[in-house]
Amino acid sequence: MSDAFDVLVVGAGMAGLVAARELGRRGLRVCVVEARARVGGRVWSQAVEGGVVELGAEFVHGRAAELWALIEEAGLTTVEREGEMLQELPGGGLGVEEEDEERFGPLETLKEYVGEDVSFAEWVKGAGLAAEDVQAVSGFVEGFNAADAAKIGVKGLGAQQVAEDASEGMRAWHVVGGYQQLAEYLAGELKRLGVEVRLGWVVSAVRWSEGEVVVEGRGQTQLQTQISFGNDKSKSSGNDRLENVQVKKCVVTLPLSLVQAVNREGGLRMVPEPLAVEPARRMEMGEAARFTMVFREAWWLGSGVADRELLRKMNFLMTPVGMPPVWWVGDPTGAPTLTGWVGGPRTAELAGKTAAELGEAAVGTLAKVFGVSESVVRATLVGTYTHDWSADEFARGAYSYVPVGGLDASREMARPEAGTMFFAGEHTDVTANWGTVHAAVRSGLRVAEQVIQNSAADGKRMGGR
Repeated sequence: MSDAFDVLVVGAGMAGLVAARELGRRGLRVCVVEARARVGGRVWSQAVEGGVVELGAEFVHGRAAELWALIEEAGLTTVEREGEMLQELPGGGLGVEEEDEERFGPLETLKEYVGEDVSFAEWVKGAGLAAEDVQAVSGFVEGFNAADAAKIGVKGLGAQQVAEDASEGMRAWHVVGGYQQLAEYLAGELKRLGVEVRLGWVVSAVRWSEGEVVVEGRGQTQLQTQISFGNDKSKSSGNDRLENVQVKKCVVTLPLSLVQAVNREGGLRMVPEPLAVEPARRMEMGEAARFTMVFREAWWLGSGVADRELLRKMNFLMTPVGMPPVWWVGDPTGAPTLTGWVGGPRTAELAGKTAAELGEAAVGTLAKVFGVSESVVRATLVGTYTHDWSADEFARGAYSYVPVGGLDASREMARPEAGTMFFAGEHTDVTANWGTVHAAVRSGLRVAEQVIQNSAADGKRMGGR
């Protein structure tokens, strides 16, 4: 039994890393345990020929102060995504997708929605849109939120849009060299502060009472240096053993799906069950599939399907009847890439496919869209890269969204219990920025402050005895 720590943080994703650093800075003895053999969680960059591919979170959305402060502190370079959004035309060819206020304008009204919370699918039926517009706007909501339109609530969508407006959320940036650099910078900070990080350490049970937590787990690979891109082995290497860690407080930063699975078949055992689990089950874990194709050259510039200058400015490409329905061009400072994306129920169409299978199918799709032969696409293809987050046992999905009736769930999860159990992660964000890296960062800062305040209160009680 090890009790050399004040706080145990479960998970070395962005929320856990940020929380652990803040706690370490304030002098608490902290241990971070992470099931993967790398830090970052759903932020995962992989080095490839000519650059870096993002397998998880890719964009810095908006100007959230907490995230940008961290990026600047780490000395990272960003490049803003600029250019045109193109769409596949019904008769062939590509054209600029114009902003359609008549089609997407009704979404803006959700910012001030005060009626009964209903699903977006139900609400949009009464929005006065043509059938093809309903399909388009529903596809947007599902794709962007990795959500099911029949489940996602309009009140959550409205709150989310208000939050995006406040932070310029429709602007986006790439982190040059990979988003995971941010996680690795934080890991280096933890090492400097003397915070212990155990990778490949899988938690099996948490047993707790007020002021005392025993965390049962297996494996111990201590963080010695920064982690190399691409390492994601779930098993620890060497020194693999059963161990219990006893602490005064526990911060749980597991993805939403793993919190929902607590005390259920195949899930983590927590005794007694924390109050945060019930509201977690009132949220939804979204589904998304993405893959990135790396090329030696931007072959599409010479396709002739549109003006070369327009193709050079291409940022996003919409192919709504195709699969995947959304594509984007990667970081312009690296190798030419095209990333295919689908979110929501249509994700099932790509489920279980390997990177090679996805790439082969995409060669045909892209050849058709750009009006070239498959040999043109295949000739410059370096490789296709993907990760199935839904099948990943430590993620079980993409990111969270708020279904009907779940608007208060995040705030409920964010409440400390008995000054002992604390929860963080993008799904616990109380600023309606669910599903983003800056939501994870904010939750890490929030939970660290909660732990510090409760620790101070503990100290006062002890001093009064």
